[in-house]
Formats: sequence, structure tokens, C-alpha cells
Amino acid sequence: MRISIEVLFLCLILGCENMKIPLISRLFQSRDGPKNNFLGSTYSFFFGGTTSGKTVNERTAMQTTAVYACVRILAETIASLPLHLYRYTDNGKEKAVENGLYYKLHDEPNAEMTSFVFRETLMSHLLLWGNAYAQIIRDGRGNVLSLYPLLPDRMTVDRTSTGELYYEYRKDMGTVILRKEEVLHIPGLGFDGLVGYSPIAMAKNAIGMALATEEYGARFFANGANPGGVLEHPGVVKDPSKIRESWNAVYQGSNNAHRIAVLEEGMKFQSIGIPPEQAQFLETRKFQTEEICRIFRVPPHLVANLDKATFSNIEHQSISFIDNTIIPWVTRIEQSMKKALLSETDKKEYFIKFNLNGRLRGDAGSRAQFYQIMRQNGVMSANDIRELEEMNLIPEEQGGDKYLVNGNFVDMSKAGAWTEKYEEG
Repeated sequence: MRISIEVLFLCLILGCENMKIPLISRLFQSRDGPKNNFLGSTYSFFFGGTTSGKTVNERTAMQTTAVYACVRILAETIASLPLHLYRYTDNGKEKAVENGLYYKLHDEPNAEMTSFVFRETLMSHLLLWGNAYAQIIRDGRGNVLSLYPLLPDRMTVDRTSTGELYYEYRKDMGTVILRKEEVLHIPGLGFDGLVGYSPIAMAKNAIGMALATEEYGARFFANGANPGGVLEHPGVVKDPSKIRESWNAVYQGSNNAHRIAVLEEGMKFQSIGIPPEQAQFLETRKFQTEEICRIFRVPPHLVANLDKATFSNIEHQSISFIDNTIIPWVTRIEQSMKKALLSETDKKEYFIKFNLNGRLRGDAGSRAQFYQIMRQNGVMSANDIRELEEMNLIPEEQGGDKYLVNGNFVDMSKAGAWTEKYEEG
């Protein structure tokens, strides 16, 4: 059966679920399940081509200093936050240190990694591929024994005929099918709520332009920090290639920059290149850095772009970075971990939470004023403050856990009764 180009293209866009075309049915599946490919519910690369002519994918993007810096800042920030398993109590919460999962999350998720390295790896996967996966190893009772990160570019999410999610992981020696109970999946931004988009793929043109400007700068200095030009000779040159090679051998390259050229027989050098300042080379590189910071929602001053930063606003930008960037990420991770690692019974008793208090403390003067107000109003005890400052706690018998108020405060009901009595007297 012959298939026209128009029908093939239409099937490529719409799916062709009900059309009896064997070729299409073998190449493309229906959109009822999430897919980690270009035509599925995720947005990934299609040969990695960009309008700048540079090939961009999750690994080549890391060759851009701005992408590397943003990914490193976010991954290290999330990995450095204390991660705890808590138990609900009548007074609020307490750390569930005796639970085996607490040690896995806080210290060592597996025998090969620390908690920092594990979370740093997952966060880097999440920032580059839009998804983070980890295999959950359980014992016979369903308790978590260890967690191992999985590469997102080798994972495919699909559904069975009954609608049950499963994960297909491609190894060097075949594929492995994992049930949803065996995978910790942290999806990024997506449209189906199951699989996230790759931020690098969504902004590949901006990153491609950054790569192109870096390559232009490298080539500029490789050519002796001088633009291209022509050698003019008043007569006829018998072997122009020999003259060109001789010129490049002596004057090309950054090591030969600013060497004095000796021209014979009336020969002249005429530059025909565009100077970098006219091409706004440096401005373009700065703008692309800001573009990449916009993708990852990272303040430019954190990647050493201090053009618009001042001593007065850097602190507020850092706090805004925690509020608007870090908190959404940690909320996404916390809820995904709770969903995958805790049973339905355990979810009623336990929850997983990052500790951001250290990151939100601000400068010493602001912290001291805040603690003073909270202490005087009976909101915080001395040990509450010392715990936030990572200091040793005061023993309970010495009053470390007491909540005190300023002695000048009087109950409103008592104050009213005293006023009436005073007026009557």
C-alpha cells in the first residue's frame, strides 16, 4: 500500500490511531501514555539542531559556563539542605530518627553515595532532562533498603493495557521493566503531570547562541586576536597558497599576536573583518548569560554577573532566590519522595521535609532583632533559637525550653477589671 507524503505528515502530527497503516503503527504509538521521545507527551531533542547552527543537548549544554554554573548552584543548594523524616505529634512534629528511612535520606541512600551526592545527582538530572529517577530497593516488608539514581535519557514511562504505569530502563545489556512502586520519579514542568519537559530542549536556541558566541571568541583569539583579511600584491602571484601558509605559520594564533609583520615587494595587508566591539560580542555574551539565568530562575549575581548587583540588594536577591526558586523545587521533591517512599499507612504518621531555616536567616543583625522579638513575645524558647543557630541546647532543668513573655504585658480581661475597680474607688 502506497502512502502519500501528505498522509504521512498528517499521521505524524495527529497520531493515526484508527488508520490502517502498518508502517505508522510500528513507528509511532498512541498518545494515551507518557513518552520520553519527541512525539510523545514530553518535549525533548530532535537531532539537537538549533538556529545558531550548534548542536545542543543536555551534555553539550553543560559546556556553556552559564548553564554549568546555574545547574551547579541549584544542585548544590538543594543537596546541602538538611533533609529529615518527621513524625506527626500532638505538639507538631519530631524527627523520626529510629525509622530506617531517616538514615537513608539524611546520610546514605546507598552504599556508594552520600545523601549530598545522591540529591545533587537527582537535581542535576531534573534541571537538564526535566525528570529525575531513582530505583527503590525494598525488603520483603516493603521497607526502603537503598536508593540508586537512574539516567533519565535511558528511561521510558509508559502504561499497560489496563492503564498501570511502568518504567522501562535501557541498560547496556538489554532493558529492565520496573513497577511504579520500584521507582522514585520526580517530574519537572510538564503538561500531563507525569513526565516533565527538558529545560535545555525548550531553550535550546538561547543555549545554542551562547555556544556560538563562545566558539566565535575562541576562534577570534586562535587567529591572533586579529580579524581575517587579504594580502594585496601589486603584481601577479605565482603560488598564492604558499604565501598564505607562510603568513599563517608566522602570524596566526594568540602566541603570535602583535608580532611585527614584514611585507616584501609592495605587498599590503587589508583587514576585512568586523571588530568584536562593532559586533557587540561582549554584550551578546552577557545577554545570553542573563537568558540562561532566566531559564533556571537564578539571580545573575550568583553566576558572577555583577553588572546590576549592589551591596544593598544582593541580600534581598538571595532571599528572593530561596523564596521563588529553591522553595518550589524542594516542595516538588518533598511531595514526590513522600508519594514514592511512604506507604499509605505511613503517610498518616510520617512526612519528609527539608530544613530551610539556615538559608532564610539573613545577616546577623536581622537575626538578632528577629530572635529578640520572638523571645520576648513567648513564641520561641532559648533552645528554639540555639537550634536554628546550630548551637548546643541548654538542658531542660536549666530552663532552655521555657517560653517567657515580657513582664509588662497584662491580660486584657484583668486590665479591664482593674480599670473599673480603680474608677469606682
